[in-house]
Amino acid sequence: MRNQSQDTHGAAALQARLANVEQLLQTDPAAADAAAADILQEFPGNPMAGLFQGIARRLTGDAAGAVRALRPVCQNVPEAPLPHLQLGIALRESQDMAGAIQAVRRAVEAKVDFSDAWYVLADLLIESGDRQGADQAFAEYVQHSAQDPLLRQARDLLREDCIEDAERLLRSHVESHPVDVVALCMLADIAERYGNLPEAYVLLSDCVELAPSFTLARHNRAVVMLHQNMAEEALPEIDQLLAVDPSNPAVRKLRAAVLVRLLEHEESIGTCEALLDEDPNQPEVWTSLGHMLKSVGRRDECIAAYSKAIELRPSFGEPYWSMANLKIRKLPDAELASLERHLQMSELQPSDRINMHFAAGKALEDRQQFEESFQHYAEGNRLRLERKPYNYGELVDHIRRSKQLLSKEFFAERQGLGANAADPIFVLGLPRAGSTLVEQILASHSAVEGTMELPYIGAIAKSLDQWQRDSGTERYPEVLATLDQDTLCQLGEAYLDKTRPHRKLGRASFVDKMPNNYAHIGLIHLILPNARIIDVRRHPMACGFSLFKEHFAGAQNFSYSLETIGKYYRSYVALMAHWDDVLPGRVHRVTYESLVADTEHGIRRLLEYCGLPFEDTCVRFYENKRAVNTASAEQVREPINRKGIDHWRHFEPWLEPLKAELGPLPETYSKVE
Repeated sequence: MRNQSQDTHGAAALQARLANVEQLLQTDPAAADAAAADILQEFPGNPMAGLFQGIARRLTGDAAGAVRALRPVCQNVPEAPLPHLQLGIALRESQDMAGAIQAVRRAVEAKVDFSDAWYVLADLLIESGDRQGADQAFAEYVQHSAQDPLLRQARDLLREDCIEDAERLLRSHVESHPVDVVALCMLADIAERYGNLPEAYVLLSDCVELAPSFTLARHNRAVVMLHQNMAEEALPEIDQLLAVDPSNPAVRKLRAAVLVRLLEHEESIGTCEALLDEDPNQPEVWTSLGHMLKSVGRRDECIAAYSKAIELRPSFGEPYWSMANLKIRKLPDAELASLERHLQMSELQPSDRINMHFAAGKALEDRQQFEESFQHYAEGNRLRLERKPYNYGELVDHIRRSKQLLSKEFFAERQGLGANAADPIFVLGLPRAGSTLVEQILASHSAVEGTMELPYIGAIAKSLDQWQRDSGTERYPEVLATLDQDTLCQLGEAYLDKTRPHRKLGRASFVDKMPNNYAHIGLIHLILPNARIIDVRRHPMACGFSLFKEHFAGAQNFSYSLETIGKYYRSYVALMAHWDDVLPGRVHRVTYESLVADTEHGIRRLLEYCGLPFEDTCVRFYENKRAVNTASAEQVREPINRKGIDHWRHFEPWLEPLKAELGPLPETYSKVE
């Protein structure tokens, strides 16, 4: 007769044997099968041994044997979820889709938060063509995914800013789980942190296609669309989210930001005001409202909104910088003191610290404390560049290949191709060179509408480059040599179609003032040969320092280093000289300093180039009440003055790296080379 001690010893021995089988599953499934069979011979019907045997057989490719092993386990312990899941996987491998779905449904009935089973069920339903059922299963998977150890580990790594480790973990996981929408969404977050918005968009689009009701993925995709200047495409996504949850404040804030891009400023302001009526303690919303009020010229209300944001969260850097960057008033002493206090705090968030350094730089500059000001600008730029480096070599390569391909002969052979429309007026060059002023002058003419920095030429260039990757044709710009009249015309018409939502006034012409379009003048000429192109150029030291002290947030990464600014300016001038050589007279150049010195003469020449009669309203451009979204919004609402022409000289002792890279350009920049 067995005593209690013998029973305990026997149970421990059995557990040790089962643990050995479980370990063998990882290294030698065939041996695990044999070991499980030995246990079952001695302990018939043991559920763990039966489960392990089923898994082992499935891992060795014996799906039918796995089903035979797992069915009795599921019958004997119907409340256990894992055997049902493993049976479902084995039935799937046996091509019994209906049986597989039934088995996995039993797994989630047994354990409603069994995230692995919900994932497998969603995958099975996709394969069987039940997209609605798959969406519902994915919704359950997303809800319970916090139970998954691997995803929990990835989330912890991201919280600790261990991005590379999180990425490695997730990419390895999706190789075997390609429809894991939670993992794909996390990878999209990583891509966005790296600034790779196209990859983030593709990953999130995959999520939304697999799981249409995955609201986080849809929301994040709309954010990426906004960051890629796809505001028109983002709006239906946001409206779909609001149809499910009309009061969701995050989605309403996003919709307000999208409306600004679509120049629907008043509706956007109304949305922010409604959100603040519901909860006035939202510093981010007050800051967004300030941006919108600035765009439409409601100056006092704008300042009050930024001040309220600072009052609610004194460590929030963005409203400090936004207020300092109004360029029409000094940052008050209290705000400057608060900035300096917070910059001493080690726990300050990196983005807040960067904004505060730029804000302190501007505040001290306004107080003529130039050395201290420059130190803050330099530190803000250093931190910004550390977080998002710039690859100058890509620009050099693009210019080299553009100059090599786009010759006089190239354009002569394609003369007259493209869309015939003469509506667009492209104002381009470098940021902070005066393009907003030129746009404001043109938009004060009765035949011209100002829009904004439209992204569509750059998007066309990217699409042509993507076409190369998908089809094996030449890269952009080399792919331009393969385009015929129909394609060039279609591209021109596509650009015009994309710009129509931004044209609210129905005027004959409109301004697209994306500065970076200077790199794509060849493309513009090919698809829109009758468009006007205006290059706005400013003294390189003045422009360079103005770039250095401007915090562009997510754009213009070249501007965070004095050396790189100098190199970039030289490359820009070299490429513009190429366009002047191969397309003589195509580009009209406006030198900022000349426009300030003789404004009316410069405006008359500008209008003549655009084929427009002179109108005195263009000289009184500062009376124009149109919304302006750039950093110069307040400046272009004031008459032209000379105070900014030589302001950079106050900082000249610290600008040697810029000056050294520019070489002779400060003396020759205004000449056509």
